[in-house]
Parts: sequence; C-alpha cells; structure tokens
Amino acid sequence: MRIRQARPDDASAVAGVHVCSWQAAFAGLVPQPYLDAMDPVRVLVAETEVGIVGFTSFGPSQESPGIAEIGTLYAVPEVWSTGVGKQLMSATWAALRQADYALATLWVLEDNERARRFYEAHGWRADGTAVEDTTGGASLNKLRYRRSLG
Repeated sequence: MRIRQARPDDASAVAGVHVCSWQAAFAGLVPQPYLDAMDPVRVLVAETEVGIVGFTSFGPSQESPGIAEIGTLYAVPEVWSTGVGKQLMSATWAALRQADYALATLWVLEDNERARRFYEAHGWRADGTAVEDTTGGASLNKLRYRRSLG
C-alpha cells in the first residue's frame, strides 16, 4: 500500500469509502434508515477554456433522510454574473430530480446578500431555521433555505 496526494479523479472512490465506512462504523448508533439512505456526495464542475471555474456538491441531507442538500456552490469571481452559477444550479436540480429527490435544502450566511439574492432568484426561500456558526472564531448566522424540485 502507498499513501499519496488525492487527485481529482479520486473523488468518486473517496465518496464511496465515506459512505461505506459510515454505514459500517455507525450501525446501531445512527438510525438504520438514515444509514441505508446514504449516498455518496456528488460534485459537478463548470469548466471553460481556462479550466475549472466553479463547482457544486450535493447529496442526501445530514438532517433529514429523503431530502437532498446542496453543500457547496462556488465560482471564481471572474465568472460571477455570467450564468455559470445558474448553469451549475440547473445541472444540480436535474441530478437531484433524477435521483428522485422532491425537496432540497442549503445553508447560506445571513449576511451574504449576494448569495441570498442568487438563491432567491432561483426559487429558494428561507424556511425559518437558523444556526450559529463560529467559523474562524467569528460568530456567523446561517439560514437554511428550502426548495421544491418539482
């Protein structure tokens, strides 16, 4: 065996190890229906002639089995307001619908007005759930957004 730096083409295998290890390690500790519903997180990338300019990751919600969660949606600032985010969001919706999800959630910083406007323009709405995050030692409020995929 050897240990090496992960490569981009390792993503699918790493996600599979994550799910398999959770299902085995947490059997009897975490409700079995949650473990049975686990699915590897999927990642989509936006690529132009200059390379990868954005990505999104999504999979089953950690909070509610049967609901999808978008964990990330990021793009380099140079492509903001060019449609890259919209294309990533559309591709994510299609993948989630194909996986038979009817509802999805995501978390966004309350003070990130640009991101909130983006999500709201694409049909997402805050559902009233908020949590405090202490990323980097700062107290940050995060809001949960929800959207039907129908």
